[in-house]
Amino acid sequence: MKKSRGYTLIELMVAVGLFALIMTLVSGAYLLMISLTRQAQGMATGIDNLSFALETMTRTIRTGAYYNNSVDCLSGCTSFSVIDSNNNTVTYALNPNNSIIQTIVSASGVAFQNNVPLTDPSVSVSTLIFYVSGTNKPPGDYNQPHVTITISGTVSYGPNRTQPFTVETGATMRGIDI
Repeated sequence: MKKSRGYTLIELMVAVGLFALIMTLVSGAYLLMISLTRQAQGMATGIDNLSFALETMTRTIRTGAYYNNSVDCLSGCTSFSVIDSNNNTVTYALNPNNSIIQTIVSASGVAFQNNVPLTDPSVSVSTLIFYVSGTNKPPGDYNQPHVTITISGTVSYGPNRTQPFTVETGATMRGIDI
C-alpha cells in the first residue's frame, strides 16, 4: 500500500477557520481605527474653528479703538463693541438661540453685515464673557485698554459625543490711549 502525502480535509478546515477568525479581528480593529480617526478629525475641526474665532476677535480688538464705548466692564459683559481700523463698529455677542458667536458690523450706526456667525454649529458656546479695563482717558485712567475673553461650551465630534472646553485669552490695544 502506498501512502500519499497532503492535507486532509480537517487540516484544511482548521487553516481556513483560523484565517477567517484572524481576518475578522483585524477588520474589526481597522473599522475601530477609522471611527476613532473621524472623531479626532471632528474634534480638531471644532477646536480649529474656535481658535479662528478667537484669533479674529483678538486681532480686531488689538488694532481697534474705543472699547465698549469707553466704558469699563470689570465684572464681565456678554457683548463687546470696538471701532475697527476701517472706522466700523464691530460688536461680538453670543446668540442664545443657536449658541454661536456672532459678529455685527456697522458703519455710522447702520448695520451692513448683521448677525454674521463667527463659530461653526459644531461648537456650542454656553458662555461668552468680556472683561474690559482701562478704557477711560487720563487723568482718571493711565492704564492701556485691555480685554479678557472667557468662552466655555462643548465641541461635537460625533453622534451624541461632545467634549467640554473653557478658553480664556486677552488682548491689549496696540495704539496709545492717552
